[in-house]
Amino acid sequence: MLVHNPYASNCPTRMILDRVADKWAVLVLGLLIGAPVRFNQLRRAIEGISQKMLSQTLKSLERDGLVSRKAIATVPVTVEYAITPLGQTLAATLDALRIWAETHMEEVTASQQRYDANGMSGL
Repeated sequence: MLVHNPYASNCPTRMILDRVADKWAVLVLGLLIGAPVRFNQLRRAIEGISQKMLSQTLKSLERDGLVSRKAIATVPVTVEYAITPLGQTLAATLDALRIWAETHMEEVTASQQRYDANGMSGL
């Protein structure tokens, strides 16, 4: 069995960690958990994401096998995105991360304010 070391610079797990640590990927996968969603629905639901960034994120997730794309023959063409079985295995972990962030955001914000008030630049 091949053993990976994510602390090594050339380990392929780093690419996966980079993808799943991306805020846009986390948000897209979170929205796709329930049911397939159209591109424009995703764009409207995720405030602050540009059309270009959403497109890039979806292509990356599709390439990684986490999202599937389905074109529906309408005028104009309708495109739906759905989470794949592989994506489902990741979604629960990412949802736990989202819940952690929501639960602890006030503590983190308070810590940041204390740090900034003490003039700590870290340098």
